Amino acid sequence: MPDPIRIRTLHTVGDREIQGLSDVLIDCVEGGASVSFMLPMSRAKAEAFWRSTSASVGRGERVVLAAEDTAGAIVGTVQVILAQPENQPHRGDLAKMLVHRRARRQGIGAALLAAGERRALSAGKTLLVLDTASGDAERLYARHGWQRCGQIPSYALWPDGTPCPTTIFFKFLSP
Repeated sequence: MPDPIRIRTLHTVGDREIQGLSDVLIDCVEGGASVSFMLPMSRAKAEAFWRSTSASVGRGERVVLAAEDTAGAIVGTVQVILAQPENQPHRGDLAKMLVHRRARRQGIGAALLAAGERRALSAGKTLLVLDTASGDAERLYARHGWQRCGQIPSYALWPDGTPCPTTIFFKFLSP
């Protein structure tokens, strides 16, 4: 990863962050990422998602990490969902790992993944789970010690509406 990229925890998600996070989300969906949204991907839809996410951060239910370039522009993000059922206090979900297409293949995804794992561990989580569109970031997760559980056909849809298989992963965390 280039030195100029900085990963930071967004303790609050203000208007500037919502704009940058929305830019990344829109770019990823328009690029075909299956991350819960369909085309067309409007700015209003992206901003509503991040405002809802901001409220969840404020309640302590999740952590949002942002990767920023030297100019302070957000080029990637990942979330750790901390709020789980009472019989799963040790578990968190890694979600919405997004890297803007112009910033890919620079190690940003790996840096976000490592930072998310550290942040989950510091919050007392010892197990993380995630799902990803099959064939998308599977190699990244496997290279970083995540264990593949299996694939579910037609679990979600690609942004264009075609069925998308999804692969489930987990990772035990230790200090």
